[in-house]
Amino acid sequence: MAEQETQAEETENQPGIEELQERVAQLESQVAEMDTALNTSRQEAANNWDKYIRQVAEMDNFRKRQERMREDRVKRYKKELLEKVVAVMDNLERALNYQDSMNREGLQQGLRMVQWQLNEILRTEGLTPVPTVGQRFDPHIHEAVETVEDSDQPEGMVVEEIQKGYMMGEDMLRPARVKVSASRNEG
Repeated sequence: MAEQETQAEETENQPGIEELQERVAQLESQVAEMDTALNTSRQEAANNWDKYIRQVAEMDNFRKRQERMREDRVKRYKKELLEKVVAVMDNLERALNYQDSMNREGLQQGLRMVQWQLNEILRTEGLTPVPTVGQRFDPHIHEAVETVEDSDQPEGMVVEEIQKGYMMGEDMLRPARVKVSASRNEG
């Protein structure tokens, strides 16, 4: 009889089979929900990765397209500029071909016209000559190649231009090479 009592007590202390089955069902339900959530997360991760790869490819294509457009723009600009320069070269060639049949004044006039034509092209492209003679020496736009004693000019003034300088907008293309006045050393 003691055995029966201990079995009865054990049965009372153990959860019932129904309770265990209910708990197992709850756990299986939670596992199923977690499995569904995991599959959803995996699908979202795959979709996000796909979007990322597409964006990277799109940015690469955009960069390449912009580079091609820039190259085309530069090429078109060069072509337009060279067409203008070739027209000047044609006029210079004509002047040289007819130099024997022209008098000196006619040849000089033809060369001045070619020079004017070239200066107009450069001006329309934004190129302007650096002011020199009579200007105060500015190391940003002038390059002093010699100093000369000149009593007519104050010290530091440009008295002669050796080579023209040019600005392209606000940028220096080439400084003007000049002679600058210096004070006379008396003594």
